[in-house]
Amino acid sequence: MPDQPPEPGAWDWDLPPGAHTDAAADSPAPRFRRTVLYTVAGTALPGLGLIMARRRVVGGVVLGVFAAALLGLGAYALLDLQGLAGRFVDPTFLYRLSAGLIVVALVWVGVVVATHLSLRGRPTRRQRAVGGLLVGLLAFAVAAPMAVAARYSYDSASAVQGVFKSQDDSKSATRPTLGGPTQQDPWADKPRLNILLLGGDADAGREGTRTDTVILASVDTHTGDTTLFSLPRNTARMPFPKNSPLRRYYPHGFTAGDGADAEFFLNAMYGNVPKKVPGDLLGETDNLGADVLKLSVGAALGLDVDYYMLINLQGFSKMINALGGIRLNVNSYIPIGGNTDLGIPPKEFLKPGPNQKLDGRSALWYARGRFGSNDYARMDRQRCVINAIIKQANPRNVLSRYEDITKAGKQIVRTDMPQEVLPLMVDLSLRVKNGNVRSIVFRHNENGFLSYDPDYPRMRQRVKVAIGEAKTTPAASASPKASGKSTAPRNSPKKKTESEDVDDSCAFDPAMAATATPYRG
Repeated sequence: MPDQPPEPGAWDWDLPPGAHTDAAADSPAPRFRRTVLYTVAGTALPGLGLIMARRRVVGGVVLGVFAAALLGLGAYALLDLQGLAGRFVDPTFLYRLSAGLIVVALVWVGVVVATHLSLRGRPTRRQRAVGGLLVGLLAFAVAAPMAVAARYSYDSASAVQGVFKSQDDSKSATRPTLGGPTQQDPWADKPRLNILLLGGDADAGREGTRTDTVILASVDTHTGDTTLFSLPRNTARMPFPKNSPLRRYYPHGFTAGDGADAEFFLNAMYGNVPKKVPGDLLGETDNLGADVLKLSVGAALGLDVDYYMLINLQGFSKMINALGGIRLNVNSYIPIGGNTDLGIPPKEFLKPGPNQKLDGRSALWYARGRFGSNDYARMDRQRCVINAIIKQANPRNVLSRYEDITKAGKQIVRTDMPQEVLPLMVDLSLRVKNGNVRSIVFRHNENGFLSYDPDYPRMRQRVKVAIGEAKTTPAASASPKASGKSTAPRNSPKKKTESEDVDDSCAFDPAMAATATPYRG
């Protein structure tokens, strides 16, 4: 039997004047308006629409489960936010979350469809078409965010597994064993965490890896205050701990007697030492070169190095692009390309200017460019890059580019930090972001430091003093320069200290920028 034509007024969304009677309320138009209203409400609060359709038991169960889930999540976040955040670096949880979100999306869409069918009664053909379109839009509104969240969860689990191995699946001869975290303070038994940041130059056309960037980040786990110690790549005679088996092979440190021999510089240890000693000299390890560097840098600075992170500088630009770029103050012309040794001048320069937004390529040359300059100027800029990443990698830009960041991380990072430590690192990263950042760059012929013959006892003393200065200096978060936007000149008188405030050191200097000229050889 063909559909009957709609009654007069069936498509009027407002009742005609004087029509507020029981018959009018039961006519197709108001009934359809109620269906639309409760279908939308039942999508926002699953189960509500079913209750209004007199399916009270099913609707009450669905609404109760939904409310219990929201209240449980809210209570978890309120009572143990760190624990909740830590879940999001647990691959097993993330994989389960990804699958769970898909199931929730399907169930939610099913509730939307069931709600509409229970409410609509006997619709006309046009009402059925409009209702179908409405259900489709609401189902998409529910399923799309769930699908995106499920994809993020899956990518995050994959990224964590790609970079961070579990304690059982990775070997390190120098990695510490942390005690179980307490709810009050997970770092109660670990006042400082020392992480060795290495920049490697591995490339398809180059044999081995030389760590041209060596920075030790020492973090106060209670305040987040951080001190960066930058060592020149040509530092000679690097020591080893007295009780280390490496002393049998290098009794006078990593040297053959000549402090100018490049094969015995700091940047050559990663590749050269493993060629000369047994692979199991320090114990089971996945990266003997990194373990050697951790022990040696720790002995040089008087600190126990807990973990290392090796970043492939050829892929560094991908990470910066994934973050959407970083903002840095540029005080001089910084070369892009060029080769000082071969006398090949650069064709491009980063020009001086405050608060410049640099993409991955520009940020890489900001950190690496040294034509007509030296390693120490480059080391100064590298700490500015680290500081900018700490301050500017906020949740908004990380989440908006999450997939790109996870892919970039798997390509460029190698570390001995296990998955089991990551929940603690989530908590610590929030403290570091709001903490003070100071630094020491060990420059040749400055404060008694000679790269070819370092005075290591003097260096250890400077490190000890610098860590104390970080504790007594006002937090960088209280300064407007923490955002990287400062343009204040750096000419105000300051008390002499062993370390430098990184925000001050990386601020824009108008006088320096005004007199800067590009060096072309």
